[in-house]
Amino acid sequence: MSPLSSFPSIRLTELTDCGGCAAKLGADLLADALAGLGSGAPGGSTSGEGLIAGLEPADDAAAYRISEDLAILGTLDFFPPLVDDPVAFGEIAATNALSDIFAMGGRVLFALSIAAFPEDLPRDVLAAIFEAAASKVREAGGLLAGGHTIKDPEPKYGLAVVGAVHPDRMFRKGGARPGDALLLTKRLGTGLLVSGRKAEGARQEDFDAAVDQMRQLNRAAADAFGRHGIRGATDVTGFGLLGHGLEMARASGTRLAFEAAALPTLRGALEAARSGAETGGAGHNRRFTASALRLDPAVVPEMVALAHDPQTSGGLLAAVPPADLAAVLADLNASGVEAWQVGEVEALAEGEAPGVALRQ
Repeated sequence: MSPLSSFPSIRLTELTDCGGCAAKLGADLLADALAGLGSGAPGGSTSGEGLIAGLEPADDAAAYRISEDLAILGTLDFFPPLVDDPVAFGEIAATNALSDIFAMGGRVLFALSIAAFPEDLPRDVLAAIFEAAASKVREAGGLLAGGHTIKDPEPKYGLAVVGAVHPDRMFRKGGARPGDALLLTKRLGTGLLVSGRKAEGARQEDFDAAVDQMRQLNRAAADAFGRHGIRGATDVTGFGLLGHGLEMARASGTRLAFEAAALPTLRGALEAARSGAETGGAGHNRRFTASALRLDPAVVPEMVALAHDPQTSGGLLAAVPPADLAAVLADLNASGVEAWQVGEVEALAEGEAPGVALRQ
């Protein structure tokens, strides 16, 4: 990570109340606000030109089919800083925004900055954020091609990203099938560690490890899943593992059952949860999943907090057929991607609503 001493005059996190994906408006609020906005869209059809992924059902990016073998992807993500170092902030914000393209199985074409900064923010800080973001877009295979910036006392940064994908190879939240294994490609606990650090309850080395993970692109993981024909996937960000799992469950008409003991955890995250650290976003996530969650009473409270924790630049959650599991895991490992089997997809009984489960 770039040393803070490079920018001794500014602490970005002092300019905001919350940062990263914990600043995201809660899924419980968005569900009602967005209801009906996608009416009239094809809703997942892959035949003919037009919108094939959008709000109904909601997916990680919009997809517009141009031809038989090409769909254009569009997404946007931005948030306030959760770190003080401008380089790390630019890299994390860009990595997080780029993730939605990879969560759809696509490749990045180009990106545009969306930014809001105080007028008195030092120019070297602005330049560092922009260049750090541009470096991540290049690493993702695209170019930072422009953007728009406004003045705002609270800094915010992110990207609008345009990508491309073959319509028949696109990952969808609705691609999970009963019997599929659930794989996760990054550890959980970024929100807990950010909150713990603000309360001076998280070790610096644990926070630094979380920052390093948040800067890792999901490109290699997406490529590996794509090579094996995986079609059910999403990325785990502000709605937490259970919130994004619930979105997959509803889109695919299944239950996503997670094993608490199998969840990969960032060092220090459970200690932060035990000390009472939790973001406001986690409260929204708990309300969003409450009516659809089967919670094993044996699961300890800190693991429940982890499963609801808003993730910034989290990993991919993929539904993998059992016959492909060994080969997919081997490919991920060969690609330098850590992955954990965290549960499975279950069929619903007649009349049963889609949902999620967290078991010991």
